[in-house]
Amino acid sequence: MYLRRFSLYNRGRFLSIIFVGRAGNGSMSSLAGMRVASLETRMSDEMTNLLRRHGGTPYSVPAVREAALESQDAVSACIEHLTQGKIQVVIFLTGAGVTAFFKEAEAQNSLPQLLAALHNVTIICRGPKPAAVLKRYAVPITTSAHAAQTTEELLNRLSKLDLQGKGVAIVHYGERNATLTQALQQKGIGFLDELCLYEWQLPEDLGPLRTLIDEIIEQRVNAIVFTSQVQVRHLLQVASDVQKEEQLVSALNTKTIVASIGPTCTAALQAHGIRAHVIPEYPKMGHLVKALVDYIAETTQAQ
Repeated sequence: MYLRRFSLYNRGRFLSIIFVGRAGNGSMSSLAGMRVASLETRMSDEMTNLLRRHGGTPYSVPAVREAALESQDAVSACIEHLTQGKIQVVIFLTGAGVTAFFKEAEAQNSLPQLLAALHNVTIICRGPKPAAVLKRYAVPITTSAHAAQTTEELLNRLSKLDLQGKGVAIVHYGERNATLTQALQQKGIGFLDELCLYEWQLPEDLGPLRTLIDEIIEQRVNAIVFTSQVQVRHLLQVASDVQKEEQLVSALNTKTIVASIGPTCTAALQAHGIRAHVIPEYPKMGHLVKALVDYIAETTQAQ
């Protein structure tokens, strides 16, 4: 049991609410027309449809742009290392990374060699997204970090493997995971091949993000859903650039319901002094929206 106090903006007025209890017990199953902001980029349509199906008014403002990096030489070298047997373990951190890896291999007419080599190594995935792409190519997966899809969970899986002297390749997400690479080096691996195939950048047009920040501060957004830690960083970076970070943090803590998809995203919010009101049991968009619906149901009943 826990207690929270916040103001809920609904249909032109603020309701001062004290919430006591656990999310998930409410009978209301709709967002009741509430305006819910989403920062999702790649799956913005899916998030918008989820919010709309649950009765919300989606407000989509993508906060991240995935920019491809020059990777021809790095991919070519990695495929060579795999086919020569220098690499025994491959770690995929993201589905987008797997897709980019295979796309570049295909452009080099090396995809068959890559797929054949991947059948002879240990494959480790961070969560279901890279696993889904690999399964489409019939690449066998040794183990996945499914629970929370965090680096900690991934390291827990790796702790069960003997990596001493082994060659390891990592296909990173939109930024290099230094924590993971340092942990691997401490385990005494013999060779490390890192692929950074794309990077997370701010949108080219920051106008929509600046408008969102103003609307949150002016209490015209009922809730906001965060599905990655980089969304948090980018939103706060833009707010800082226009000297509105303190106002934004205050509004998110007191006037807008904050939903966070999982522990990594929640930690990023906490690092900026923001409390997540809603965290689903499973780190998936459908569970995130359902948890938001349940939370609103209970806060409405608590009026």
